Amino acid sequence: MTSTVGGTVEMTARPAGRPGADGAEGAALLQRVILPRPADPTSVRALYLDEGTATSMETTAPTAYRPGTFDDSVEEYVVHVRRSGGRVAEVVSRTGVRLPERSEVSFAAYFNAFPAAYWRRWSVLDAVSLRLRLRGRGRVDVYRSTAKGVPVHLAGQTVATEDDTEVVVPVSLTPFADGGWVWFDLSSDNDALELVSGGWYADREAPGRAAIAVGMPTFNRPSDCVATLTALGEDPLVSETLTAVIIPDQGSSKVRDQPGYAEAAAALGDRLRIIDQPNLGGSGGYARIMHEALETTDCEQILFMDDDVVLEPDSVLRALAFSRFAREDMLVGGQMLSLQARSHLHAMGEVVDRGHFFWQIAPHTEDDHDFAVDSLRETLWMHRRTDVDYNAWWMCLIPRTVAERIGLPLPLFIKWDDCEYGLRAGSHGIPTATVPGVAIWHMSFVEKDDTSDWQAYFHVRNRLVVAALHGPDNPRAMLADSLKRTLRHLFLLEYSTIALHHMAMRDFLSGPKALFGALPTALGAVRATRAEFPDGTVHRGADDLPRPALGAREAQLWPRPPVGRIAQVAALARGLVHQMRPVDPAAHERPQRDVPAEHSQWFLLSMLDGAAVTTSDGSGVTFRKRDREMFWAMLRESVRLHAEVGKAWPALRRRYRDAMGELVSRTAWREQVFDRFR
Repeated sequence: MTSTVGGTVEMTARPAGRPGADGAEGAALLQRVILPRPADPTSVRALYLDEGTATSMETTAPTAYRPGTFDDSVEEYVVHVRRSGGRVAEVVSRTGVRLPERSEVSFAAYFNAFPAAYWRRWSVLDAVSLRLRLRGRGRVDVYRSTAKGVPVHLAGQTVATEDDTEVVVPVSLTPFADGGWVWFDLSSDNDALELVSGGWYADREAPGRAAIAVGMPTFNRPSDCVATLTALGEDPLVSETLTAVIIPDQGSSKVRDQPGYAEAAAALGDRLRIIDQPNLGGSGGYARIMHEALETTDCEQILFMDDDVVLEPDSVLRALAFSRFAREDMLVGGQMLSLQARSHLHAMGEVVDRGHFFWQIAPHTEDDHDFAVDSLRETLWMHRRTDVDYNAWWMCLIPRTVAERIGLPLPLFIKWDDCEYGLRAGSHGIPTATVPGVAIWHMSFVEKDDTSDWQAYFHVRNRLVVAALHGPDNPRAMLADSLKRTLRHLFLLEYSTIALHHMAMRDFLSGPKALFGALPTALGAVRATRAEFPDGTVHRGADDLPRPALGAREAQLWPRPPVGRIAQVAALARGLVHQMRPVDPAAHERPQRDVPAEHSQWFLLSMLDGAAVTTSDGSGVTFRKRDREMFWAMLRESVRLHAEVGKAWPALRRRYRDAMGELVSRTAWREQVFDRFR
């Protein structure tokens, strides 16, 4: 027995049986210990191993705040760590790692620490077990953290054997009501120590069946799709859970024609189904997946994934295990890691501000966290459990029973369909959990601004639709926020964006009956409207436009953002005054400035008559031209439309809510959409 702050933990070591982290008979695998792949960038190691710190930690309280501290106004903690630095472990396989003599490494990392607080909150389990298969000489130490990130040593065990030895550590989930993780560290003695395999296990078999229908709608991303199909088929544990893999192929560049498809398809066999259909957007693709899964398979779980992702296959098993052990039917969401910066986590979870009715990251969390800079143990806010309203469909597992109960996605094309489904599930008493360690890599939103391009129409229309279904009785705060965004886009000289806003609001006012009919046609209408405006045309680069007359020095000097209410009001007033002045015709022939994406701020562009502005992804530029008459005409129309929406809000809510059953029914989707494109 080893005495700990949290009680006593019995840690046992015994000769191992057959290779693999199998656990005792009747014990279900919850989470494998996994290691990075050979082709992964170096920074990705930080998601699997913590080689920069050893878990020699101490806490002091109180202390002055500084990075790496927790501050809750009651008490403050700082975690001190001993730095080792450099690469320590030798990764020998996806499940095995070797430590050279006299070295140490921690598995307090994103993919290998166990998110105990989430299992405590949502599962039927009272305890889990860590099972490690080890070879060599060294030591295992097991730790947990509190919700404040304070580490607690649970148990330690020495290992000295030339044969495989299994170390088993039971861990109670009782202390994790508000937060906390569990992890283990390895240290070698005067000889190497090898982790052959390991995992976190339940004390019983998982309830129900493992029968997943994976679905990925795709639009001209065939190589990404093939890579995901390959990842699903080549992992034996993942493959054996799959009942079907459904790909609605909505593009002109087909998955079947991509190199590597034949091999990926062969591994999946008749479980793979590719359905050609027009571009019906994400909601049309996901609705087709759910429809096919319910109508043609005996799946128990439906796993939605985006097509432009890199999959960590163990995430499929983790989401499945979480769903099967859940205390009640629930949606199990995966987190998004950045495809551009692979050690970055997009967000811990997302919620909806029910007043302004817009999504945002969960309170007391941060976005774009880099584990290669700040490890899990150093990131104390991450030890609190984060609760969510919904999970985006880059990865989300939906039980069959939920789909049968609440229906298919709304016909929204893109934007807000995943959020609406989570809110709809919640209104039926079905929660959503975004589970750390369940994740895919997806293109980061840091270099995107889809609120300004053609997607602006869907942002506005669908926000209103979802708000009518799940939002506030009084839309005043939401409409005020929307008008504020309108003024910002006008100051940015983004007249095409405002034209799309107006189109979206008129379509919302027309009611829910048009949603199905607009599904295959809305995108074409949106693109045509956007093309009518100069800011809707993207040029290859600034060299395609005349060069501004500014010298090199002046061209690289930028106004400082207004800070504080007085400065912001003053900048707003200056921008409005400028909109009253006549436009300099020369600025429509030759931009006054080349403006990089990072400096395309309202307080700058509102003072210009013509500017070449780099797109947020850096791939082109738009020539934005101020139009005094259009500014004021669009502002007046925006105010009128917002007032009309506000006045009609009670009636609109009734209309959309009355139509809800039809909009999400399998029969309606089949008859009004799918049967039209067979």
